Amino acid sequence: MIDLHTHSTASDGTDTPSQLVNKALARCITVLGLMDHDTVAGWDEAIAHLRPGLSLVLGSEISAQTSDGISVHMLGMLFNRENSALLEALAKTRESRFGRMEKIISRLNEVGVEISIEEVLAQLSDGATLGRPHLADAMVAKKIVKSRDEAFETYLSNGSKFYVAHYAPTPEDAIRLIKEAGGVAVIAHPLASLRGRIVSIDSFKSMVDAGLDGIEVSHRDQTPDAQELLAKIVKQYGIIATGSSDYHGTGKLNELAEFTTKPEDFEKLEARANARRVVRK
Repeated sequence: MIDLHTHSTASDGTDTPSQLVNKALARCITVLGLMDHDTVAGWDEAIAHLRPGLSLVLGSEISAQTSDGISVHMLGMLFNRENSALLEALAKTRESRFGRMEKIISRLNEVGVEISIEEVLAQLSDGATLGRPHLADAMVAKKIVKSRDEAFETYLSNGSKFYVAHYAPTPEDAIRLIKEAGGVAVIAHPLASLRGRIVSIDSFKSMVDAGLDGIEVSHRDQTPDAQELLAKIVKQYGIIATGSSDYHGTGKLNELAEFTTKPEDFEKLEARANARRVVRK
């Protein structure tokens, strides 16, 4: 089984990279994608704990934003981690997340939700990318909500009045950065309407023109109708369909390998990178 989109404590997952590797092995996954938000911090630990039977696709889920403010997540896979332009863009995005978090907390405080930046940072692993799930975990710890899912449903979704955007490149610029670093670019859950406003169908052309390699078609947050539409877009543009769990660990319903990528589609995707970077032992 091939699951190309998972998260660890290097961003907003609850499993360390080594725990994630062990769970993937136990689940009989053969190819695991580690896609922490705007960071490559978990790569080395994942590699160190890799064992025969499992291959790693290393990358990052890169935050992007359209010109009209729609949040887009771009999976950059199999890129050269030494590429300075991409690393600088990731660092700039991570830095902007702190100011954004303070603004979200301020909005929550204004309506009587008592939470502080210190309580949020206490949920953050060393070197991890700060995100709304850490705020959700702080709210769970204070018994404001019972789970991450409840926190997002009540307070933290993209459509919430508490939502604040952070710096992010356009989807096209994110794709170009990934391609210039020798990797492949797959847009994650683009029609997941529960997360907020979704990209327009017409916008896929400009992303394909920028070098988009694939679309995450099979994902829990996309309806069967949305998945069918995305499959047609994949066929229209001659790109690649993927399926992934978007696993985050405890507090989120997604289970490892609940959606997977077909082996033949993964082969096509891997061939689009400028070097063989799948990690095997």
